[in-house]
Amino acid sequence: MTGGTPGPGQGQGPYGEQGPYGGGPYGQQQPPVTYPRDASHPAPPDQGQGQGYVPPQHAQPPHVPPHAQQTQPQPRVRPEPAPAPEPAPRAAGSSRRARPSPIIAPGLQPAAVTAVLALLLAATAPLPRAALAGAVVLLQAVTAAGWFRLNGMWPARQGIVLAFLAGVTADVALLTAGREHTGAAIVGSLGGWLVLALVLHLRNQSSPDERLYALTASFTATALTVVAAGHLAIAPTSTDAVGVGAAAVGVAVLARAVPLPAFVSPAVALLAATGAGIAAGRITGFAADGAAGALLGLAAGVCALVGLRVASYDFPSRFVHMTAGVALPLTLAAPAVYVLGRALG
Repeated sequence: MTGGTPGPGQGQGPYGEQGPYGGGPYGQQQPPVTYPRDASHPAPPDQGQGQGYVPPQHAQPPHVPPHAQQTQPQPRVRPEPAPAPEPAPRAAGSSRRARPSPIIAPGLQPAAVTAVLALLLAATAPLPRAALAGAVVLLQAVTAAGWFRLNGMWPARQGIVLAFLAGVTADVALLTAGREHTGAAIVGSLGGWLVLALVLHLRNQSSPDERLYALTASFTATALTVVAAGHLAIAPTSTDAVGVGAAAVGVAVLARAVPLPAFVSPAVALLAATGAGIAAGRITGFAADGAAGALLGLAAGVCALVGLRVASYDFPSRFVHMTAGVALPLTLAAPAVYVLGRALG
């Protein structure tokens, strides 16, 4: 049939001469590619929509495998420095020593108390030894308490009591022993109480540094209280030496408390102690010519200045000045009084 309308499947039809995949207005085309259906992939565009195809507006993001997510480079963050650990708390005495320590002299009021205590020793020296022992016991009590407070250990009742009892033991031994056994009484009392203090400190559960520091303070306090018994030890040989030494110490501390230049005050104090030794020696009959009194007074004055210097160190407080500042000048002068009293008396 010619000139008529071609039937279905004949002629060009709606797609051209070769059916839907032949030529025509779109030219040569290939069969559409079929994509596997996956929920993570968007559906491919329909090839039959032609040029009017518009991609979907809400398409899902492309799928990224899990291993790819883990291997993505992460931004490098610089770690902040860790804060420095706080130092462990220390004891009151050791913590204070981490800072510089000022040197503060005791002053006039402790010097006046020292002069009163020195006058008490000088007044009781000619009396029976029991009266002098009472003044020495008072000196020993102030010495023990002042030394522990000077070292930042307060309250250290056990150490103060042990040191004080060591001094009392030495006093009792001196009162009961003969004149020829004074040295053995002092050394024996000191050795016995040092051993006892060592045994008691073995039970200390603090750190090794604190234990050693406490043991050192106990040993020193014990030794000082026993040394203070030297005023009592010289009494049977020469009671006048006790008066001369005590007078020199009292005058030296008073002269040192006078506000003078730093390089002038010690010299003035030593001159005053020497003059007091000469005067007290002539009054008591210790030395008629005054030379022995001058020598003993000078030695006692030097010991008094050393005691004042020690009491001025290590953050001194008013309590330190009224204990260590009062007792140490007389306590440190006891060996000089004992040795020079036996040699010159």
